[in-house]
Amino acid sequence: MGMNKSTYKARFSRRTQDGDFLNITVWPGKSDPTAEVIVTQIRRQKEGQWETIARLAVYRTSEGSYNELPERPPT
Repeated sequence: MGMNKSTYKARFSRRTQDGDFLNITVWPGKSDPTAEVIVTQIRRQKEGQWETIARLAVYRTSEGSYNELPERPPT
């Protein structure tokens, strides 16, 4: 039974004092399911739409080493 890419391992969210959301999500690695991609983002509501205003993604290998992933355009 494999995990598809839409299934996260863990997710935490906290509302900030100014109403934004700080989120952290842990995803299984695409090529190595025992690796993890840890994504932190800040989302803000603007004109009724939620947008990502900051994002940081880190890859943890199955051996336990960490590397920051390159930035990608916010969604």
